[in-house]
Amino acid sequence: MQEELFTSGRNIPNIDPSLQIWHWPISVYLFLGGLAAGLLFFAALITVLKKDKEYPAAVKFASIVSPIALTLGLLALFYDLTHKLYFWRLYTTIRIESPMSWGAWVLLIITPISFLWVFSYYTELFPKWKLKFNFLNTFEKFLQENRMNMAIALIPLSIVLGIYTGILLSAFNARPLWNNAILGPLFLTSGLSTGAATIILLAKNTKERHLFSKIDLALIVIELGLIIHMLMGMYAGSEVQLEAMQLLVGGEFTLMFFGFVIILGLIVPAILELTELIGYKVPVAVPAILILIGGLVFRFVMVEAGQITRYLY
Repeated sequence: MQEELFTSGRNIPNIDPSLQIWHWPISVYLFLGGLAAGLLFFAALITVLKKDKEYPAAVKFASIVSPIALTLGLLALFYDLTHKLYFWRLYTTIRIESPMSWGAWVLLIITPISFLWVFSYYTELFPKWKLKFNFLNTFEKFLQENRMNMAIALIPLSIVLGIYTGILLSAFNARPLWNNAILGPLFLTSGLSTGAATIILLAKNTKERHLFSKIDLALIVIELGLIIHMLMGMYAGSEVQLEAMQLLVGGEFTLMFFGFVIILGLIVPAILELTELIGYKVPVAVPAILILIGGLVFRFVMVEAGQITRYLY
């Protein structure tokens, strides 16, 4: 039997010494939010650069996933709420210092825009399903004429959405694993990587696949660098941060973190994408699916492990 001495005088059920209030819906929401952010960012950026004709999968086909991901993510978030009937209170105020307030308002804006973006491509995406009402045809033309304006708005909104998913965790100062400034950029990079992987899955021409393989390869290198920086920062930190790091390095989450996230979710896909870019034939679905699985597992690991870490001294 392990004996612990509580020197803080606190022992609140479900809160202290460990948090037990965030479960699988939060991890799913963080993954889907990051995925949607990555897809919308690339669709908007390519449109602003006026390369939408060259890369149709990024601006049209992959963008269909964005509103679906956001809707499912919001449903998961709503499912996790304890007091579901009072969610609207988030929109009665704006708190600049609150990541949750930022997220709520960004989601309120970016979700309908994602639907409008897809509808602006309705005729191209669904040529067999004609719109029966003239006002819908008029509305589609209006959206097509304002697609550039939507793209300009989506770039900062998608960046905020992607980085907020990490800042939401890092704002919990009482949890050593979450209490670092790396999570925001790390979650943003991971979201962009999963977005690029989805575009690779849906791309029909070699040029587009190769471009996003290069982008994804760069994002994987950045993501690995951020993970190393996060672990080194905790290694050089206080005793509680060392204990938090040991959950990922030598602890109960080591297999999930190193096996599924770093090796299968980052290193193996990077090797496969590099092999394809060199000229060898590699099934494009394999690295893309591994990246998506790795991104999802990463959220589960960070949410679950972060709730175990604690300050007791």
